[in-house]
Amino acid sequence: MLPATRGGRVELVISLAVLALGIVAAVVALRLPEAGGYARIGPNFTPKVVSGGLVLLGLWLLAEVFTGGWRERVADDPGERGEHAFHAGAFAWVSGGLLAQMVLVNRAGFVLAAMVLYGCVARGFGSTRAARDLGIGLLLGLAVFLFFVRFLNVNLPAGWLKPILGTAGL
Repeated sequence: MLPATRGGRVELVISLAVLALGIVAAVVALRLPEAGGYARIGPNFTPKVVSGGLVLLGLWLLAEVFTGGWRERVADDPGERGEHAFHAGAFAWVSGGLLAQMVLVNRAGFVLAAMVLYGCVARGFGSTRAARDLGIGLLLGLAVFLFFVRFLNVNLPAGWLKPILGTAGL
C-alpha cells in the first residue's frame, strides 16, 4: 500500500534502490580478505561500515514511505529553496578546470595545474579578472606544494617548475 503523497512511487523506488545498493555492497565487503595485521582492521572494515549504513538508510527510507511519505520534501523550484538556477557555463568552467588539472598535474606539475584549476573555478564563479585569478592560483598552489613537500615530506610533481624549485618535488 503506497502512501497518497506526491511522488510515493518515486520514494519507494529510491528507498528500495538504496537498500539494494547496501545489500550488494555488503556482499562485496564480506568477500574481501580479513587480514587485519596489528590493528586487526582489514581492508573490508570500511566497506562493511558503509554498506551497513546504506542498509540502515534504505530501511529508514522504507519506513518513512510506509508511514506517510518522506517529510519536509525539498521544493523542486530552486527559487523556492532560496537557491540560484543551474548555470551551464559555470558548470563547464569548473568541470573544465578539474579536467585540466588532471591532465596537467603530471606534465606541467602540481603548482601550474593548481593555478589553472583556480583560474577556471574563479571564472566559473563569475570573475572576469583572469590575470589576477591565475596569480592567486599560482601563489596558493606554490604554498600548498611547499607545505606538502617541505613539511609533510610528500613528493608532488614539480613539472615545468623543477628547475626553479630544485629537488623539492619529483
